[in-house]
Amino acid sequence: GRNSHRQISPFLLFTGPPFISLPNKDKIKSRNPKPQLQILQTPNSRRLRLSIRASSPSSTALNDPPLPSLTNSDLQLRVRILSESLPYIQKFRGKTIVVKYGGAAMKSAELKASVVRDLVLLSCVGLRPVLVHGGGPEINVLLNQLNIPAQFRDGLRVTDARTMEVVSMVLVGKVNKDLVSRINYAGATAVGLSGMDGRLLVARPSPNAAQLGFVGEVARVDPTVLQTIVDNGSIPVIASVAADEYGQPYNINADTVAGEVAAALGGEKLILLTDVAGILRNREDPGSLVKEIDIKGVKKMVEEGKVGGGMIPKVNCCIRSLAQGVTTASIIDGRVEHSLLHEIMTDEGAGTMITS
Repeated sequence: GRNSHRQISPFLLFTGPPFISLPNKDKIKSRNPKPQLQILQTPNSRRLRLSIRASSPSSTALNDPPLPSLTNSDLQLRVRILSESLPYIQKFRGKTIVVKYGGAAMKSAELKASVVRDLVLLSCVGLRPVLVHGGGPEINVLLNQLNIPAQFRDGLRVTDARTMEVVSMVLVGKVNKDLVSRINYAGATAVGLSGMDGRLLVARPSPNAAQLGFVGEVARVDPTVLQTIVDNGSIPVIASVAADEYGQPYNINADTVAGEVAAALGGEKLILLTDVAGILRNREDPGSLVKEIDIKGVKKMVEEGKVGGGMIPKVNCCIRSLAQGVTTASIIDGRVEHSLLHEIMTDEGAGTMITS
């Protein structure tokens, strides 16, 4: 099986998100909330979902539903769910998971909340998540407001000097800090970074810089600053902007950054959240999802033309990270709530897992 355990995942029982709002110790002293673990049942369904949150006056900010009183059967089910989580928690506890966040999961408020809660839950049970993000839609909004035309060539943003300023403002100043705030509110501690911080990334111009402008590639990674943050139990949130050796900023593809960071950290998993179900054997048939494939198999699919378009750079990113020591790389459906939990905490997964 994909995660080497064939038990039915407890997370498949959920119909809604695990609402996570665990305050830090200082907040506990001042607010005096008592963290509660509750099983919620929706009116129209007998399927249950887990709610981990603190009884806090501000919990309405996450639109949390009121917590019902628990029956004996609810209590028994709660214990069983936690017990069945054990093999997955044991397998990945202490392991680094690098997640690239973007696409539909970034545009929908519900999906954004789902990703944040998943990350915090994974952190709470001992995994070491690292989040890498882009922010294309937000960049387009500000460019439009400033009457700067957005141009793309072969799927890459043409980035002149004015556009690069906007990219930095949006990714580093807005999207990054919004994600950090959300993760902090949900109960973990996030630290926002760009590639420039702590010399994390050094960029170089892309080969077709004459056409694309300040679009770059990752020349090298120094994970020292990341390692310190992760070892401290915090969640790094990385904006995909970096400077070259002369201090010139570059816009770098977030998939590429995630792959290089995962390799530099010796990550267990690289997970790319996308707007598709994963790799399909037949691009016209959504039911032809490839659940698991090795590097040789996926390269053959590319050669045969079964993998094309925007999926090719994602596949190449996964192959490169695996070649540098990452254990598995997954392309999963970010349009589905809690796809992160499904990918990590179930045998079934939530997309396509590529192995070496």
